[in-house]
Order: sequence, then structure tokens, then C-alpha cells
Amino acid sequence: MTKELEDRLARLEETVYFQEQALRELNDALVRQQAQLDETDRLLAAARERLRSLTQMMEDDGGEDTGPPPHYL
Repeated sequence: MTKELEDRLARLEETVYFQEQALRELNDALVRQQAQLDETDRLLAAARERLRSLTQMMEDDGGEDTGPPPHYL
């Protein structure tokens, strides 16, 4: 193999190495981001359920006045 071909092959191998490294880093970042999105979805679902529960409690209460305002107590 000629020196020129050896140099070219070495550059190609180096390029492939760095591309593989970049792909691994991007994949790791994507995995972390997906975990964050999953956690955000879980928290949002819990907040929605809590809001539904509070809304239902307010509707069940009917807004009736059950006594004097708290500052009178």
C-alpha cells in the first residue's frame, strides 16, 4: 500500500472514530432527554388528576355558605 493510501485510510478511520463517539454522546443525551420528558409527563398527569379532584370537591361543595367568614372566628 502506498503512503498516500495509508494516510487516506488513517484519516477515514479517524473520522469514523470521532463520528461514532459523537453518535454515542448524542444517543446518551437523547436518552437523558427522554427520561426528563417521561418524568414531566408523569408530573403533569399527577397535576391534572389533582386539579380534577379539587374541581370535583368544589363542585360537590356547591359553593354553599356554611358559616361565618374565617376572620369572624
